Amino acid sequence: MSLSSEDAPTRKADAGRANPPGDVAPGGHARSLCRACGRSYREPKILPCLHTFCADCIRQLEPFSAPGAARGERRPATVLCPQCDAEVELPAAGADGLSTDHLALDEVFRESLLRGGGVPCDLCGEGDAGRRCEVCCVNLCEFCSQAHRRQKRTSSHSIQSVQDLKAQGRLSRPVLCSLHPGQELRLFCETCDQPVCLECSATFHREHHCCPTHDVIDGHGDSIRELVTRGLRPRLGRLEEALRTVELSQDALQARSEALAGEVRAFARSYASVVEAHCCGLLQRLEDLRLQRRNQLHLQRAQLQQALADVRGGVDFAERLLTCGSDAEILSAKGVTLRRLTSLLQSSYDPHHATTVLDDGHSVCFLPLENAGQVEGFPVVGVVHAKTTDPSRCTVQGEGVQNGREGQQGQFTLVCRDSAGEQMARGGDAVLVTIVHKDRKDCMVETTVADSGDGSYAVSYTPVVPGSYSVLVCVKAQHVKGSPFTLSVKKKLRRHGGIFHCCSFCSSGGAKEAQCGCPGTMPGGFQGCGHGHKGHPGKPHWSCCGSAVEASECLLSTARMVLGSPHGRLRTVEL
Repeated sequence: MSLSSEDAPTRKADAGRANPPGDVAPGGHARSLCRACGRSYREPKILPCLHTFCADCIRQLEPFSAPGAARGERRPATVLCPQCDAEVELPAAGADGLSTDHLALDEVFRESLLRGGGVPCDLCGEGDAGRRCEVCCVNLCEFCSQAHRRQKRTSSHSIQSVQDLKAQGRLSRPVLCSLHPGQELRLFCETCDQPVCLECSATFHREHHCCPTHDVIDGHGDSIRELVTRGLRPRLGRLEEALRTVELSQDALQARSEALAGEVRAFARSYASVVEAHCCGLLQRLEDLRLQRRNQLHLQRAQLQQALADVRGGVDFAERLLTCGSDAEILSAKGVTLRRLTSLLQSSYDPHHATTVLDDGHSVCFLPLENAGQVEGFPVVGVVHAKTTDPSRCTVQGEGVQNGREGQQGQFTLVCRDSAGEQMARGGDAVLVTIVHKDRKDCMVETTVADSGDGSYAVSYTPVVPGSYSVLVCVKAQHVKGSPFTLSVKKKLRRHGGIFHCCSFCSSGGAKEAQCGCPGTMPGGFQGCGHGHKGHPGKPHWSCCGSAVEASECLLSTARMVLGSPHGRLRTVEL
């Protein structure tokens, strides 16, 4: 907003009091410093986003769209504002076509005065300005100040000391014309919508409507004030409120995150202590099992040593008796020797069983992913298992281990159990299933064993030859309980080729010559449906074989052999 020369000192002084020199703009930068280069403004220009930078700084910005050189035209370039990152479009003339920020020049001027720098005379440009005309807003040296007073047009102007004005914060620079140096922009061209000097109005704007700036400042200032007061001020308040809300949300989020982080750390510490306690429990469980197995091995070792000593003593005595003893000596010691040797042979302690159930620690295993319940309210995983599979306790379930059908898949389930009869909770046992034909030793059925991982194993097979089979089921190279099993494989199921009916007459649509697989006849011609005639089953039956069971296997071959006339029965099937 432009100001008249009469109002400029007062208004700029008020602005100076509202924002004293040295105030820092938002972001911590002095108002006289360029935010791009960090130095005092040199030819400050206003971007369309209302942020001010040095003209040289704007020229150094990398454009998004470079000016076109086709046919000599220059297209406007688009750059990013260094302060707000907004995409702004530069005029065709570049930085030179942007408006000059005179307020920034005033700030640079004030800063130079506050730092004690000299002020050059605005008229002659040579001497140091010690005085200032408050009407013309120009700084004058002593010689120009006297000449200013002697001129009739400016003799009544108020001239003050620069030091006094500096102390009062009322220093400002006049807005001069860029085409006519020394001429202040005191007029406003309504046609071109820009401030001009007297010489510009007389030359370039002669036919235009030009008015003094103080006559039009209220109207143009009110348009800006209207946008600020009624439009942007309320929006500014809403944006500030929204920003405060977001900042409060950020603070709340930070506080909530820190609180939750504390909870997570406390949980992790508690869980870590629980896991450590569970680990100690597992190690103690492992140690107890080791001691238990060690004691069992010690007992087995002592039993084996005692049995070995007894057997060796008996064998040594018997061999010495037979080798060195006379006939009389042998016969005299025969009774006690036989009793001892028989007792040793019939001893209940079986060395083969002792080596079979020998536990070298492989029965103990660690299952890291198995649920171990809760410890102090925390769920934990990882269990030390000490169960071992006892083949004599393993069982086989399912009809498929006893009965099968030629060409059809049969199935049964092997359940591995420990010495206490409880099902193993894990798989991995060495399971071998063999199915061999009893009459044809070269006929074996291929089997598939699927480990379910819970101590059970699904066994499937498909026999191709009917007959009786032996099913050998072994775990750890030992037969399970009941093995070998006897499997009876029947021939392939014959499907019925006829229909399930009450009589041949009804099912053939009244054809008297139709015959059925049953021995029923209709003597003397057609006399009803024939249900009560000789040989009729008296109930519905299959026309192909005469079977009275609907869900049954076709007995066509048997019926042919019994009746001895397959051709007539075939006719029945066709009809």
